Amino acid sequence: MRIDKYSFGKIIINGVEYARDVIIFPERVRSNWWRREGHRLHIEDLEEVIEYNPEILIIGTGAYGAMKVPESVIKELEKKGIHVIVANTREACDKYNELIEKGKKVVAALHLTC
Repeated sequence: MRIDKYSFGKIIINGVEYARDVIIFPERVRSNWWRREGHRLHIEDLEEVIEYNPEILIIGTGAYGAMKVPESVIKELEKKGIHVIVANTREACDKYNELIEKGKKVVAALHLTC
C-alpha cells in the first residue's frame, strides 16, 4: 500500500480514493474508521491494529491536529512493543510512505479532516 495523495477530507491509496478516516495495513485498507470519540483516541479504537501487531503505528491527527492522542494510549501501545509516531495527517502520510519503502511493518491510522 502506498499513499498517492492526501488533502483535507480525502486520501488516495493505491489509486483508490477514500473520504472517511482510514487505517492502512500493508496489504489492505480499513475504510470508514470510527472512534469512540471523534477527536480523542482511545486504546479500544485501535484493537484491530493491536491484533495485527505492527512494528510501527503512525497516527495522523488531522490536517490541523484536532484529534488528541493521550499519553496513556501511546504508553499502552509501546508496552505491547508497538513504536508510535504521532503527527498531523500530511506529515503522517509522508512518514508512512518513507517507512513502507524501507520495508518496515507499519500501519497508519489517519484522521482525514480537522
